[in-house]
Amino acid sequence: MILHVDMDAFYASVEQLDHPWLKGECLIVGGTSGRGVVAAASYEARRFGVRSAMPMIEARRRCPQGVFVRPRMERYQEVSAEVMGILGGFSPRVEPVSIDEAFLDLGGTERLHGAPAVAARTIKERIRQAVGLSCSIGVAPQRFLAKIASDLEKPDGLTVIGPEQVIGFIDRLAVAKVPGVGPKTLAKLTGMGVRFLGDVRRLPAPLLIRAFGSFGTRLLELAQGVDPTPVSPETTAQSISSECTLERDTRDVALLSRCLLAQADEVAAGLRREAVKARTVILKIKHADFTLATRQVTASPPAQSSKELFRLAVRLLEAHRPALPVRLIGLGASGFVPANAPRQLEVFAAANASRQEWERVDQTLESIRRKFGKAVIGRATLADDPNGSPPK
Repeated sequence: MILHVDMDAFYASVEQLDHPWLKGECLIVGGTSGRGVVAAASYEARRFGVRSAMPMIEARRRCPQGVFVRPRMERYQEVSAEVMGILGGFSPRVEPVSIDEAFLDLGGTERLHGAPAVAARTIKERIRQAVGLSCSIGVAPQRFLAKIASDLEKPDGLTVIGPEQVIGFIDRLAVAKVPGVGPKTLAKLTGMGVRFLGDVRRLPAPLLIRAFGSFGTRLLELAQGVDPTPVSPETTAQSISSECTLERDTRDVALLSRCLLAQADEVAAGLRREAVKARTVILKIKHADFTLATRQVTASPPAQSSKELFRLAVRLLEAHRPALPVRLIGLGASGFVPANAPRQLEVFAAANASRQEWERVDQTLESIRRKFGKAVIGRATLADDPNGSPPK
């Protein structure tokens, strides 16, 4: 049996936990500028139609009485690490899929933790005791059903689909709830007379493959209760990135560079958490007309320090010279190698020493922030000034 554990309104719940006066309020977490988006909304705010990824201006229109706060990613990551540690105590096969959700394969653990439903209740209680938050859990023989089940009784829900219930559940499952079925696929399926996932079983495989390609085969497997996707604890991030939507469209290279500097700090912190360095640095730009441009450069040697990430990103920005004002800018890193991997010595030892020194500076800053709080130390370049700091 597989569990899908999903923290309830995670960012908003952490804010309400840390700031008890926010409990019961319509709390909305996200970019607070007019062009920001909602990262999370409390269940009180959701009753007014506020949802994740909604433009903040729309959230304010729907819920003018809401309390709007900026995200605190370091705090959320700290709580997430505690939750993932608890899950690791129940199974060696834990696959985090985001900061607030993970799959567990409970195969072979029943003697230790009891039946899957019992283990799920214990997990919920352990998480509540450790971090003071609720989660919703779906339990099923198939991975995709566990994920769907975790969403059925939110918040603080527990839904168990036993092996003998799988086909009956599939027959009543609206096809729109199936992972991978977006608006276009849903429209096609509706045109074929498909309302529930079980309806797919009456369609011939060649028809599904012609209509949906390889996803047609996947749909037929799911309709038959087959999901061979394993829980993979070795799954690691393929890229780390940070981006922001600006208050105003701009071609001001100085302002765009300040955004990249803040993002370089975030990406470097992510690389340290993964204990990797990046061979590729990526610049992402969305122009005022919503056209998207990406540029990338090879970091040689692989980079981890915020200074090196920033240097390479600014080089890409200066080479791009956006012809149109910029609406969004982002910095990413990929092509990971282990941070302790041996590498060829550089001809210019001074350059290598400088990189290592900046990596140590980053580590020192992070340890200070971890102990005393993020606001206690930062870059002077990113301090608020009369022109405003870059949006986050």
